[in-house]
Amino acid sequence: MKGIILAGGTGSRLSPLTKVTNKHLLPVYNKPMIYYPVQTLVQAGIRDILLVAGGNSAGEFLRLLGNGKEFGLKHINYTYQEGEGGIAAALSLAEHFADGEKVIVILGDNILEGNIKDSVKKFEKQKSGARLLLKEVEDPERFGVAELKGKKIVSIVEKPKRPKSSYGVVGVYMYDARVFDIIRTLKPSNRGELEITDVNNHYLKAGHLEYDILKGYWTDAGTFESLFRANRLIWEKISS
Repeated sequence: MKGIILAGGTGSRLSPLTKVTNKHLLPVYNKPMIYYPVQTLVQAGIRDILLVAGGNSAGEFLRLLGNGKEFGLKHINYTYQEGEGGIAAALSLAEHFADGEKVIVILGDNILEGNIKDSVKKFEKQKSGARLLLKEVEDPERFGVAELKGKKIVSIVEKPKRPKSSYGVVGVYMYDARVFDIIRTLKPSNRGELEITDVNNHYLKAGHLEYDILKGYWTDAGTFESLFRANRLIWEKISS
């Protein structure tokens, strides 16, 4: 299985911090933000990784990460996203890299405490389809929200005003090779973006979507509030 880290976009919600650098290069306590998703993939046993970068500071990722020696890797692949277009649009740039294999996709501003290796192993055994990670959150209206019935997801709504559950879809997605064909069928949302929730709902409607509940803490770091939360969580873990 191959790993894809999405670290494009302009980071406008964190301006002026992002006026001179990419959001994912900002510090989260004692490490650059981008270190955390790289570590998540490596800890899950993923060794073939592509980083999708963007913005005026994209070259800084190469200076910072190099070929990934610090993480025990021999090589990291890079590609560039021009402008913004949504998570699904960024993922589409990785089709050549995936080369027909299953992929695990992680957003570059996601900070996870737990190891996702068990979920990755389950997906490796899963014949086809997709697998998501869910986490109960206090502010589900900020995320894609999954409605559960028994052991199945019955709906996923992006940033709902009235969430049907407190289960947010974590920014870690596992897909079979069909994901790129699905992305080609998408139309931009009201935000003008190709939404990853539309991809997930395509698998859901086809009956090919599984999920796990993430253990440990999880947060994104794309707003001032969540960036502060991420710093606090890492500090608390290191200090405990």
